[in-house]
Amino acid sequence: MSLNRLSGRTIIVVEDHDEARMAMGIFLNRLGATVVAAKDGLEGLEAVKNHHPHLVVTDLLMPRMDGFELLREIRALPPEAGGNTPVIAMTALDSRLERTRILNLGFRACLQKPFTVETLVETMLSLLDH
Repeated sequence: MSLNRLSGRTIIVVEDHDEARMAMGIFLNRLGATVVAAKDGLEGLEAVKNHHPHLVVTDLLMPRMDGFELLREIRALPPEAGGNTPVIAMTALDSRLERTRILNLGFRACLQKPFTVETLVETMLSLLDH
């Protein structure tokens, strides 16, 4: 995988599991991204407001503020403050109906855990290239 595929991109990773958040951050950094890590939706929302990212990747089920609430709060922001930022959902939910519901809520993509790093990068690049 090319090392600079995400060069110049700021990506916020919102994940309550420390190891998963750290691993994604290290991996995306190696691909050239500037990564801002957040352990829940509240931290993720602050990161969006402070960093105006190109992309947000969020777990759905987290304490304090979940990924659904995070998406609603991001979409409530004006476009210049990050309101149109593409958001990718990560979920362990395993049903086509649930994935459809997630996409209908406004997430730009839904990755079912566990997913490969190739799938993650391909999904990110497809959204960033639009």
